[in-house]
Amino acid sequence: MSINQRISQAPPTSTLPLRTAWLVLAVVVLADLMDLIDSSIASLAGPSIRADLGGGQVTVQWVLSAYTAAFALGLVTSGRLGDLLGRRRLFLLGMSGFTLTSLACGLAPHVVFLIVARTLQGLFGSVMIPQGLALVKVVFPPQHLRKALTPVGPLMGLTMVAGPILAGWLLHLNLFGSQWRSIFLINVPLGVAALALGRRVLPRHGGEDRSARLDLTGVGLLTAASALLVVPLIQGRDLGWPAWTYLMMAASAVLLALFVVSQRRSRHPVIAPSLFRKRSFVVGLVIVAGFYASLSAFVLVINLLLQQGLHWTPLHTGLTLIPWALGTAVAVLLAGAVLAEKLGRSSLHLGLSIAVVGLLALWWSVAHWGTGITVWKLAPALLLTGFGSGLVFVPLVDFIIGDATAEEVGTGAGLLNAVQQFAGAIGVAALGTVFFARVGHPSVPAYFAATELVFGIAAGLNFLTLLLVGLLPKHAQQAHG
Repeated sequence: MSINQRISQAPPTSTLPLRTAWLVLAVVVLADLMDLIDSSIASLAGPSIRADLGGGQVTVQWVLSAYTAAFALGLVTSGRLGDLLGRRRLFLLGMSGFTLTSLACGLAPHVVFLIVARTLQGLFGSVMIPQGLALVKVVFPPQHLRKALTPVGPLMGLTMVAGPILAGWLLHLNLFGSQWRSIFLINVPLGVAALALGRRVLPRHGGEDRSARLDLTGVGLLTAASALLVVPLIQGRDLGWPAWTYLMMAASAVLLALFVVSQRRSRHPVIAPSLFRKRSFVVGLVIVAGFYASLSAFVLVINLLLQQGLHWTPLHTGLTLIPWALGTAVAVLLAGAVLAEKLGRSSLHLGLSIAVVGLLALWWSVAHWGTGITVWKLAPALLLTGFGSGLVFVPLVDFIIGDATAEEVGTGAGLLNAVQQFAGAIGVAALGTVFFARVGHPSVPAYFAATELVFGIAAGLNFLTLLLVGLLPKHAQQAHG
């Protein structure tokens, strides 16, 4: 049973006209697009931000990871908060905060201000995004819900890869002399439009579970454990790995263990324990973690090589990534329309295998061509990498949420999104650290050597996730059987 089939079992609680329901979907999709663009667009603008505001090499990592880590942390609890405070209210609050913090990012006078604004932007995004699925569920009759959700997955995949290209175009245009700031300021008119439409069409009742309670102990433990892991991973190399970085990572493991224990005893756990008794859910999340850590590191490193190593412009870099975006777009559409349903688990084997070959081809291209590398010499390997990654998105979601009950699907979808974001933050932090440690004193040969190393590690991560796919059922429809 696919996620769309499973969601459609939940009866709607709203009697809005169908036309209004489609407007609700438009508002929710716009919110998702703003989040996805914002989480991917900054990777290309990182060098420009550093050149304008200053800061060390770790600045780029913080600008990326502050958003994704905060977003991931907030997702874990925002579903429960929607039950307590109302989904419409939280969606509009999140959208308002996201729009204002986007403006703050665009006006940031220095690096610390930008990182704080990015953190708050991620938190408001995490408040906004989980409410959208619940609101869509209650406004569409079951016979229309699957049709409404069908294009959402492919659209999200396309948006993620389009982010860096959009960033290159905006940086090239340099609207009103805004330089990198336009990539954040573009959210302001979009957010205002979404807020105006949302206030008019979002239902007053979004299927809230008024019996829900917030497990503050669980939330505190999970938040502290995550922060204690991300901070030393990002900051440790820049400071020479002092003792406190190792102590923080050890403390993170202890708090995570305490969180697991607390959830078993809690009457209102942050994460439904029944989800972790489903093999496809647990294995799927591990695959997601490896895949998204590899993907985020690839996006960061290819941008650093081309912009800082070869001194290509942001537009040149963005255009170079078109084969990757094109490969991803074609594969996402192909998987959503045909392959995910027909091939099942084999579509994941195929996608991850092609992604491994693509990353190894990128490694070879960088090592072989060196400074003589061109857009056309990179294009075949980028196309392969994108096509392989694109085949993974759609079936992976079906396997993870496919056997979730109607009561579990909200928590499961939120946790899936959280793992995606947090794995991305860890990928940027950990492999970004490996990259900058290998660069040492910046030089063109050092950038190439560091890029080769990270591409090799990313290929290895994808290969490990490929081995785990065998633990999934052959088809997502069998996950609940």
